[in-house]
Amino acid sequence: MSPMPVRTKRWNDPTEPDDGFRLLICRLRPRGVAKAKETWDEWWQDLGPSRKLLDEFHGKESRPIPWSAYAARYLDEMRGPAQLWRIRDLRQRLAEGKAVTLLCSSTCTEPGRCHRTLLADIIGRQRRGRALS
Repeated sequence: MSPMPVRTKRWNDPTEPDDGFRLLICRLRPRGVAKAKETWDEWWQDLGPSRKLLDEFHGKESRPIPWSAYAARYLDEMRGPAQLWRIRDLRQRLAEGKAVTLLCSSTCTEPGRCHRTLLADIIGRQRRGRALS
């Protein structure tokens, strides 16, 4: 069986039958979404960027950090034991032919500048036998 590709979307994008396991990877749970209206199967907040990194990227206390610095720091955060365990779990699901869709914030409209795309790339590299870098 060929490994499935990891997909990425925003949590409020339409649910499709081939989404498979829909995983919310935001540090903060979306506000105002009742449990009954959740569009995700599970929420693994430890795969989202830390609160500190988010605040620095959005310039909460000073000038926003650039995307390159954000991406590098997010990759560093994903080297933690809990994160590596979660990444291995996702990689295994994909290897078993299960679909996985990583979900991020409804306000994140540019996938190329979103941690969901960085995480999908990490999972893809590890599935090809390359280390997290």
